[in-house]
Amino acid sequence: MSLGKCETDDGYRGIWWWDTPADNEYKYVYYSGGFATYTAKHIPLAYYSETAHKTFFCYGGSYRDRNRILAMVSCYDHATGTVPRPTILMDKGTADAHDNPVLMLDDQGHIWVFVSAHGTARPAYVFKSDKPCSVDAFECLQETNFSYPQPWYVRDHGFLFLHTRYRGGRFLYVQTSPGGTDWSPPRALSKICHGHYQVSWRTGRRVGTGFNYHPFKAPGPPRTNLYYLQTDDFGETWKNAAGEDVDLPLVCPDNGAIVHDYEKMGLQVFVKDLNFDAHGNPVVLILTSRGMETGPRNDPRIWTTARWTGDEWEMREAFPSDNNYDAGGLHIEPDGAWRIIAPTETGPQPYNTGGEVAVWTSGNEGAEWEKIRTATRGSIYNHTYVRRPVNAHSEFYAFWADGHTREPSDSRLYFCDRSGERVFRLPVRMTGDQQVPERVIPLANGEEIEATGDSGRRPRSGKAFR
Repeated sequence: MSLGKCETDDGYRGIWWWDTPADNEYKYVYYSGGFATYTAKHIPLAYYSETAHKTFFCYGGSYRDRNRILAMVSCYDHATGTVPRPTILMDKGTADAHDNPVLMLDDQGHIWVFVSAHGTARPAYVFKSDKPCSVDAFECLQETNFSYPQPWYVRDHGFLFLHTRYRGGRFLYVQTSPGGTDWSPPRALSKICHGHYQVSWRTGRRVGTGFNYHPFKAPGPPRTNLYYLQTDDFGETWKNAAGEDVDLPLVCPDNGAIVHDYEKMGLQVFVKDLNFDAHGNPVVLILTSRGMETGPRNDPRIWTTARWTGDEWEMREAFPSDNNYDAGGLHIEPDGAWRIIAPTETGPQPYNTGGEVAVWTSGNEGAEWEKIRTATRGSIYNHTYVRRPVNAHSEFYAFWADGHTREPSDSRLYFCDRSGERVFRLPVRMTGDQQVPERVIPLANGEEIEATGDSGRRPRSGKAFR
């Protein structure tokens, strides 16, 4: 595929998506809303480059008059406080937000965008920027198939690519590539029953993944248990947190990678994020629930941390949420403080996906949590899928979207600073090539300042723009 300058759009708009209509007040059985930053298993969506002093990000965009995914990439310039017109990589040909993109930077600063597929119905794609730290031009290097992409660049080695493949189940695989063009054959990491959802992160040369599993059939929970694997040698060997070798692929629920047996407790496990402490020990963020369906019948839904102490896994409950698909990120900061930014507060559509965004902190490794700020309030839509950037800069510490969760709607994109005090909405309608994001300031009556915009360009369906 050829290389060239990409088309840009005149504003930032997110995709709206849903799953399984319901005949009740919640309208949808599982999840719904503005899903530009969906899923929690698409990692990462944002990356701060100290060299460029910019936070690069991607998301599932949409047309102004048509709800279909545009794979978008852009950046926030910390020096000027502006964003450019977002770059359109391609029209994915679907509204299914499982096809959203993720990104990663290599050691030269090139931006790599991995555009997902959902199963095998559509292809997945890999793009590379023409120049380091630039979103102006991209080359499409590969048309292939993968789902829930999680690419990690390991310095002096290359890409270690965790992802899911639908081969008789939703199974976990890994590939490596020194330069992003020639890839090793897919290697299965885990193939337990119907498969898994995973979250991962990198610290130095270590890449870790935390995941659940899907039993074959009821009456057990449809997703449960928590497992953890890590590699320190670019995927050659995989071990549990204690450093013990584990036979791969995992095929039985009871294995050496297990963190906690939630199946015995009859609880669902929804994986949200993974981070490492100063000693390189993993901390996995999950949410547990009594059932899958939206609504109070499956309360309590509890955010929980699983921390490897160096000797054992320590499970600590944190705070409640009202939907299984509320999603946020766990920051572990240089002074040892833990910070979670997530839509834990009841939103304008209670019990549906997301809500109002809050900032929680812990000074004792998750033993106690304090809500220090409600970052959004009086919103007209639920805020959904709050994401943590790689190397997060204090000015762009979390990134998310909003949308009505009980009916199709427009969707806007947001970011906030470390404290959650300064929340910004990306411009829905741009009048120039660069624009300052709009500060979202709650008014006296609790309502927020709103942005408006209409009419825009449409790229060709099913085509990549270069």
